[in-house]
Amino acid sequence: MIRMTQPAAPNSLRHPERYDLAIVGAGILGLATALAAVRRGLRVIVIDRDAQANGASVRNFGFVTVTGQEQGQMWRRACRSRAVWQEVAAAADLPVTQRGMWMMVRRSESMRVLDAFLRTEMAEHCHLLSAAEARRRCPELRAPLLEAVLESTVELRVESRTAIPRLTAWLAAARGVTFMWNTHVLDIEVPVVRTSRGTVLADRVAVCPGDDFNGLFAERLASFALTRCKLQMLRLASPGFILPAALMSDLGLTRYLGYAALEAAGPLKSRLLAEQPEHIQHGIHLIVVQSADGTLVVGDSHHYAPTPDPFGATAVDALILEEFRAALGLEPPRVLECWTGTYASAANPGVLFDIPQPNVALVTVTCGAGASIGFAVGEEVVASLFDRGVHP
Repeated sequence: MIRMTQPAAPNSLRHPERYDLAIVGAGILGLATALAAVRRGLRVIVIDRDAQANGASVRNFGFVTVTGQEQGQMWRRACRSRAVWQEVAAAADLPVTQRGMWMMVRRSESMRVLDAFLRTEMAEHCHLLSAAEARRRCPELRAPLLEAVLESTVELRVESRTAIPRLTAWLAAARGVTFMWNTHVLDIEVPVVRTSRGTVLADRVAVCPGDDFNGLFAERLASFALTRCKLQMLRLASPGFILPAALMSDLGLTRYLGYAALEAAGPLKSRLLAEQPEHIQHGIHLIVVQSADGTLVVGDSHHYAPTPDPFGATAVDALILEEFRAALGLEPPRVLECWTGTYASAANPGVLFDIPQPNVALVTVTCGAGASIGFAVGEEVVASLFDRGVHP
């Protein structure tokens, strides 16, 4: 039986149970922290203001990206998170809809970036495919200017909008995590967590606010000069064939720091700015992933503001589809859905971690890579709260 509590009134929590860890936020980072905690045998409650996760965690590609993550800690986090996704997918009967990644490039400057990347430790599971070999592997992809493909075998992809609810249900049913929905956390003074539905008692608290900067510990979050990034995404009809992997293009080499921080990326950035200024202006890079029904999730763009408007621009969608056409050599299939999402962003992207009071951790991912690094960060959060002297 799924163990989810949703108290009818504060009086029902007049004599609350006590938990080892309370987690505020049921997005991927909150769920990852819950998993890390129950693996240690801790009693965990997750509290969320909505009826289910409804933010960035369910609006993204579900693309667990290792290749291209920033060299060092971020890349190691992605490697660890990918391993946990593998374990969770098997345990929770959570389908992995795609494996691997093809970075399809069509410029000589891009080739120099890939050559430099292949000399780093991050390229352990990567190799180059010639244009001819790529066309033999997937003749349906007909990009006329294709130079080569960087193939990675480590990426995996889940369907975000179903994977997050399934992971939530599994944590409740199989791992004993309590979920408290439609509940605002008003104040924290460990062990007391005051909510809109009464009091919860917990020895430790992890606050995972996503891009909500004006709630708990707003004054602490303000010191990090955060903003929000809005993205636009589309779902396209099935192209009638199975993609060989998740697909990316040259534009990704200037956005993912594992490539973009390499010295060889400088000339590519200059050429892209000259040839595709509108794409650069709107922060567009191409990711194409495929769902079990054959449909494609395609994106995305990046626009920054404290409160981005909720409206998608058709001109931005058109630029995304233009890059789809150029990179894949295909006319984009029919558009089935369009949507926007937002996530927390910082000038130095990565992970924000703070201790606003004893036994409380405040953490959010500030680079849009929650699905890719969340499980590793969750382990770090639990270690910081329960292991003396450990900090992420």
